[in-house]
Amino acid sequence: MTRRFSSTSVATSLAASINSSDTTITVASGTGSALMGGVTLSPGNVDSFAVALDVDTINEEIVWVTQISSSTLTVIRAQAGTTGIAHTAGASVKHVLTGDDATFFTAGVATADAAIPESVVTAKGDLLVASASGVVDNLALGTNDYVLTADATQTLGVKWSAVVTPSSLITLNSQTGSYTLVAGDLNKLVTINSASAATITVPNGIFAIGSQINVAALGDGLVTIDSDGTTILEATPGTILRAKYSSATIICVATNTFLIVGDLAV
Repeated sequence: MTRRFSSTSVATSLAASINSSDTTITVASGTGSALMGGVTLSPGNVDSFAVALDVDTINEEIVWVTQISSSTLTVIRAQAGTTGIAHTAGASVKHVLTGDDATFFTAGVATADAAIPESVVTAKGDLLVASASGVVDNLALGTNDYVLTADATQTLGVKWSAVVTPSSLITLNSQTGSYTLVAGDLNKLVTINSASAATITVPNGIFAIGSQINVAALGDGLVTIDSDGTTILEATPGTILRAKYSSATIICVATNTFLIVGDLAV
């Protein structure tokens, strides 16, 4: 049975006396609707509406209204710990919130609270996480300088990952003669320290668009930047680092197409 409530109910009175077991009561003519305060009870006694008879007196009795027809109410007597007794015509009839209502609400909150998985905090940093299947668990305590990252391979969908701090230091790849660039040279400085002429070859199919490689000549030998099936954007084939300590940047501007920017000679 579902309890119904109204904030606009208007108190009334009994139109006729009742004994201790009557299951219908009649209120003052035309007041039944105002007493219900807009509440409509579903048929089949599945809804109820609490009213008190002889309110705030030694004869107070709580009844559940289960049906109403004009000024006649069908009731269940002696509810919320009260006793069914006789009431005389003129006895007050008022919609009330009973102790049973408060108990029902408290029990409902407790049930709902128990149904919600809670995080058991055992150490600072514990975090409640739900998996895709609805399994809720604590995420393990992280380590300093780690951050949470999404990871579809993890049960909980996230994991602690080390913070990657970009280095401000450039990595050097020192060579002493001709050299063909490799994928690992991305963003590095490739140096050629050779007394005689040497060639830096840009290979085909290695670097993606936007890749860049820095090169420099540290020896007396001229260093030529040449292709291996790639397109090098320059005035003539075989761009040369102009002199000792000259440098340039090789930038992939399209698929297997590179622009060379720097201290160059042709």
